[in-house]
Amino acid sequence: MIVLGLQGSPRKKGNTNYLISAFMDAARKAGARTVMIDVTKKNVIPCKEYTVCEKKGFCPIDDDVRDEIYPLLRQADVVVIASPIFFYNMSAQLKAVVDRCQTFWARKYKLKLKDPAVKMRRGFMLSVGATKGKNLFEGLQLTTQYFFDAIDAKFEGSLTYRGIEGPGDMAAHPTVLEEIDEAVSNLLAPFLGRKKVLFAGRNNTCRSQIASAFTQLLAGDKFEVVHGGVDPGDQLNPDMVRVMQEKGIDMEYRNLQSIAGAISHAKPDVIVTIGCKEQCPHVPDAHLVEWELDDPTEKSLDVMRTVRDDIEKRVTELIGNIT
Repeated sequence: MIVLGLQGSPRKKGNTNYLISAFMDAARKAGARTVMIDVTKKNVIPCKEYTVCEKKGFCPIDDDVRDEIYPLLRQADVVVIASPIFFYNMSAQLKAVVDRCQTFWARKYKLKLKDPAVKMRRGFMLSVGATKGKNLFEGLQLTTQYFFDAIDAKFEGSLTYRGIEGPGDMAAHPTVLEEIDEAVSNLLAPFLGRKKVLFAGRNNTCRSQIASAFTQLLAGDKFEVVHGGVDPGDQLNPDMVRVMQEKGIDMEYRNLQSIAGAISHAKPDVIVTIGCKEQCPHVPDAHLVEWELDDPTEKSLDVMRTVRDDIEKRVTELIGNIT
């Protein structure tokens, strides 16, 4: 389980940073793997409205949003955004990242593609504001709501604090840590009881990706799904991406990783090997399942479609057997 934090305050040790750091600490203690991105330190180029994303589902701007933040948003189970209030909304640095996620909106609503993790991804908002106005957080709330919709994260709630301006105000708040612990506990509770399933392949570019995507889509509420390869490739198999799109499943921006990396943060309960049995690491007490599947790499699209459909059937049977 990965909790991704997007910290949007320009202040290095400000109240917003304290708030999200405390939130991520609580998430780690609850068993999550956490990744925090300080967006003010990243190379983020604002949206230039090229409309390429509207037509093709890709953003042509080459920066840290495309190369780092997009893949993390796809990988994360929970996305947490944190920002101080600037004119009733988020900081300009964080807003630039949100605007660039029009790419995900286009893939979802223009290209009609579904993120395999849609069933379980959640979103949470953290914010502080200097004034105490009744409507202080309404603009941020609305922007955040539509951002989470674009990245297929269910908006689970927020912690917001008024009258926070001076250094150390948030750290001195009498109930903040208790409120964070309660929010994290409620937010992560649905994730903690899931069985962990690893799909292990050779390159993690094709078959293990298909299997993990179908499992996430069909039973993400029951299984925490990870995937890896003995020798990870540099990019996803484009034919695999294409035939999964034919099923309405979005495979872009998914991570490629080694098997060791996939299991370094959580021990799998079930390991499904796909063409790598002898090279798969031994995990004590993990149930091993072996799938003999043709390798469709550099073969026709029809072969890729046959493998895709075979994997979908096997995943359905696997889900039934495990549950």
